[in-house]
Amino acid sequence: ATGVAAQVTSAGAVFVGPWAPVSLGDYCAGSNHVLPTAGCARHSSGLSVQTFLRGIHVIDYSESALKDVAGHVITLANAEDLPAHGEAVRLRFEALR
Repeated sequence: ATGVAAQVTSAGAVFVGPWAPVSLGDYCAGSNHVLPTAGCARHSSGLSVQTFLRGIHVIDYSESALKDVAGHVITLANAEDLPAHGEAVRLRFEALR
């Protein structure tokens, strides 16, 4: 059963063997009691403190790092029909000339 459990890729929790009933997870084992249902484990995890927190992504690039990816950013921006996003990159380098 442990080998099969290791192959599971979408589940809120996996209870392995005859001594791990779901009620153990609900009340005692420390696993999350609020788990995704109806196939939602494909894209969601169980409810946790993280659900109620806000994350902030900090992006800090150097000139050379931005230059390395500028072409990719511009290409993707144009593919999404968002040319101003690409211009935001291009103009930074134009201003340096």
